[in-house]
Amino acid sequence: MVPFAGWEMPVHYPAGIIAEHLHTRAQASLFDVCHMGEFFLSGPGALSDLSRLVTCRLDDLALGRCRYGFLTRENGTIMDDLIVFRLAEHEFMVVVNAATRARDAEWIQAHLLPATAWRDGSDGLAKIDLQGPAAPAVMARLIGAETVEATRRFSFREVVIDEMKVQLSATGYTGEPGYELFHPVEEAVKLWDLLLRMEPVRPAGLGARDTLRLESGLPLYGHDLNDETTPLEANFARFVDFNKDFIGREALQRQEREGPRRLLTGLLCEGRRSAREGFEIIAAGRPVGAVTSAGFAPSLKRAIGMGYVETEWAKIGQAVVLRGGAVEIPATLEKLPVKVKGER
Repeated sequence: MVPFAGWEMPVHYPAGIIAEHLHTRAQASLFDVCHMGEFFLSGPGALSDLSRLVTCRLDDLALGRCRYGFLTRENGTIMDDLIVFRLAEHEFMVVVNAATRARDAEWIQAHLLPATAWRDGSDGLAKIDLQGPAAPAVMARLIGAETVEATRRFSFREVVIDEMKVQLSATGYTGEPGYELFHPVEEAVKLWDLLLRMEPVRPAGLGARDTLRLESGLPLYGHDLNDETTPLEANFARFVDFNKDFIGREALQRQEREGPRRLLTGLLCEGRRSAREGFEIIAAGRPVGAVTSAGFAPSLKRAIGMGYVETEWAKIGQAVVLRGGAVEIPATLEKLPVKVKGER
C-alpha cells in the first residue's frame, strides 16, 4: 500500500505485478480506483458551459454516451484529462484525476454561469474497474448477455447487481475490454467481494494498472501530460474540436499552424532493462527529449516507455540512447502503442 492524493492505494496483491498484468491480458482483473473524482453539472446552460471548458465536442454526445477530452488553460496546456458522461439532456458527469480534483473543481466552478448547478459527488461514489477479455462474460452472468451486448465501448447504463444500483460504463485504462462501475460508497465492499467471487476474476493493483496502460500507449497525467504539455504535443489532436469555442483554443490553433516543437513518442528498448522518468533521450550525440514514463512490459518481454522528442527527431525507427547518469540504454522511437514484431 502507498499514499496517493490523500488515499492509501494498493500497488500489488500477493500474486505480484507481472502476474496481475498477464492475468488482466488473458482473463479479468478487478481494480480499486475509488480515488477518481466525479463532478456533476446540470441546467439549461450546462452543455454550453462544459463545452467552453473542454476540448472535445459535446453537442453531438448522445444520452448514455461518454467522451474523452482535456481541460486546458488559456495557453493551451493541459490542466487535466477527463471523461464527460451525458446523463440527460441537461445533465453531465465529469470524471477527473484524484491529484487534480481540487484544482479542477475550482477552475470549473469559476467558469460556470450562475444558472448551472454544480456538485462534487466524489466522496459519495465508489469506482471499481473490471478489465480484461473475460470481463464481458463475467458481467453477462450478473446482468444478462443482452445488456452487456448493448453496452458498447464508451457507452454506459444503469444496471442492478445483487440489488445494488450501478452505473456500468464500457470504458477503462488497460487497453482491454472492460467496465468501470460507479456506485454508492456504502456498497463498495459488497460489490468488490461479489465480483472477486466470480471466476476468473482476481485483484490487481496500481503497478499492473501502470504497466497495462503503458503497453496500451495511454498517457498518465502528472507524467506524460501536465501543465507544460498540450494535446497537440501529446498527439491527441483528435480530441480537440477547433469548430467550437473553448478555453485555450487560440493558443492551440497557433500551435497547429506553426507545428508543435516536440511530440510524445513511444520508446522500445533493446532488452529488458528499463529507463526511468527524466532520463535524457539522446540522438546524434545530443539530448533531443526526455522520458516521461518507462517500465518493463510483461506482454512484450521488453522494456518500453514514452517521452517527448523534438519534432525533427520524432521519426519512427530513429535510434536513440536513453541516458540517466552513468546508465545508457539503446532504444528506438516507435509509434504508440509500442509493438514488438511477433508479439502482441
